[in-house]
Amino acid sequence: MDMQVDIRVPVGLPVLETAQFIAECETAGFSGVGIHDHQHSGRDVYLTLALAAERTSKLNLFPATSNPVTRHPMVLASLAHTLEEIAPGRIRLTVGPGFLSVGTIGQPRASLETMRQAITTIRRLLRGERLSFNGVDTRLGNVSEQPTPVYMTAAGPRMVELAGEVADGAMLLVGLHPLAVGAARKRLEIGAARSGRDLKDFQSVFITPTTVGEDGDKARRWPQELFQPGQSYLTYPSKSNLFWLREAGIDLPDDVMPDQISDEMAERICDAFGLFGTPRQCLDQLKRAATESGVDHVFIFPTHTREGGYDLPQPEVEGFRDVILPGLAV
Repeated sequence: MDMQVDIRVPVGLPVLETAQFIAECETAGFSGVGIHDHQHSGRDVYLTLALAAERTSKLNLFPATSNPVTRHPMVLASLAHTLEEIAPGRIRLTVGPGFLSVGTIGQPRASLETMRQAITTIRRLLRGERLSFNGVDTRLGNVSEQPTPVYMTAAGPRMVELAGEVADGAMLLVGLHPLAVGAARKRLEIGAARSGRDLKDFQSVFITPTTVGEDGDKARRWPQELFQPGQSYLTYPSKSNLFWLREAGIDLPDDVMPDQISDEMAERICDAFGLFGTPRQCLDQLKRAATESGVDHVFIFPTHTREGGYDLPQPEVEGFRDVILPGLAV
């Protein structure tokens, strides 16, 4: 089965150790690794990606995800090109509105218009175009012959439309259910129509909440957990998750809390939104997503609480290495 599988790796260790863990992800068979851009971790994602690039040869590498609030668009374009020089053809820049990274400096997420301007600006800079910032004309002094692709991380329906309008690709947090995936693709097409382009070369990567464990029943209790006090994991990073679940036929109130979700409902949510269970169960779910939803590229996003967000995804790496990735190759 021709499917690419990327995985999120946090900077949960000193960066040299994290870079080595990422090299082990390449050995395990993953297609790519995304690292969170959380400046409050005290460890920088781009330095870590550079170290990982030197330790790998095939792995695609990207921040997961940068934003135009904590980093200026020209800074992001420069960082992307620098990584491109280290690992040509293996880098993509992903940009989203921000969540923890902007919240920890007391800033709101980037608006729809801010995202439109940021993505457009970064793509133009990476093409070598001259732009004006606050009345000052400028451009990047060095660019690649093939510009680094700029993906937009999108969860809400309007953000998904915007990705189709302005980005090279999208990281979509919409689940894996055929109805939700189909609805998201229609939103991408609406955005593409606004800018008068088609989506022939557009790449869609499906962000996939994942819990792999030998205790499959425990792994499938994810919807009944809190992300942080007062916020269910089901609404992390936003309530847009509920929008896509409704597209999949699962109607939950905006203020839903974990203790309101029955075991039966948790099962339905797990089947619609991600990969949860034993490695064998997750393999079956992924094959079903490929067959029924046409999904060919996923970004495994291990579930976690805010407190445990920097734990390395060792169970997921082992489950994919030993069972899931070999099973997809059959």
